[in-house]
Amino acid sequence: MTTRILLTTTSYQDTPGPHHDLLESQDFEIVRERGPLPEGKMLELAGEFDAFLCGDDAITKAVIEKSQPRLKVISKYGIGLDKIDLDFATSQKIPVLNTPGVNHTTVAEHTFGLLICIEKRLIDVCGAARQGEWKRVTGHEIMGKTMGIIGLGRIGKEVATRAKAFGMPVTAFDPYWDEAFAAEHDITRYETMDEVLKSADVISLHCFLDENTRDMINAKSISEMRDGAIVLNCARGELVNTADMVEALNSEKIGGYGTDVLDEEPPPADHPLLTAKNCVVSSHIGSRTYESVVRQAMRATNNLINYLNGDSDFIQANKF
Repeated sequence: MTTRILLTTTSYQDTPGPHHDLLESQDFEIVRERGPLPEGKMLELAGEFDAFLCGDDAITKAVIEKSQPRLKVISKYGIGLDKIDLDFATSQKIPVLNTPGVNHTTVAEHTFGLLICIEKRLIDVCGAARQGEWKRVTGHEIMGKTMGIIGLGRIGKEVATRAKAFGMPVTAFDPYWDEAFAAEHDITRYETMDEVLKSADVISLHCFLDENTRDMINAKSISEMRDGAIVLNCARGELVNTADMVEALNSEKIGGYGTDVLDEEPPPADHPLLTAKNCVVSSHIGSRTYESVVRQAMRATNNLINYLNGDSDFIQANKF
């Protein structure tokens, strides 16, 4: 029987590169869909595939159950696994593969793009110029402002080194602290997230979404922040409570929110963050560069091929 692969990630499909040749070099039947797919669509497709080469599709318990016994492996294009029922996949001995270390540079760059857009009000002035209005506003420097990083992993570290280059003192919280890196880059360690929130002018989120981090930026945590603080989110939209952030932006308690992610993607036209004051939203493209897409796609494809071929060179996120 021919091995059937469900490929859903759009940046993989839309970006030219050697990953296409690598995938086509295998004797697979490739079925392409435009993800991220909701649970209903995944349930329609489930049961006829040996592997998923997926993005942020809803791979729930029900999807995994319907996919059995044929499904052998889930190869995630990217790092975050919150859209996959990892515990259930593990209980069914289905390996979930992912691609750490492939997009930290581009996400860190995107984080600073959002910050500069907010502080220089680039969205307003550039939009006005395109409409024939020569709008001159006064922005802010970021030099000397404290950058507080929640999650000092690969991406958080890249943000930290760029913050130092901009002349920003850096504070951070991470339960898995890299003492050598922090010492080398003069990063102040705090034992709790709340300490970072209280001390920073700019707060950048780089942590995974789970039951402990969902809605961690909410009315209570926002109240602890400095007046006019800026929040940046290139991780997951659900880390931030949308209603509480909108209220804080409109009251100017928060000076700006720059986010590449939302709690609903794509968002409805009336999503409140799209019209909130001092809010810059990009369409989940923080890791979508020609360079990063190829790295992610090659790693995800190699993970898939190597696992199916019995080669040990793959990165598995769950352990049996």
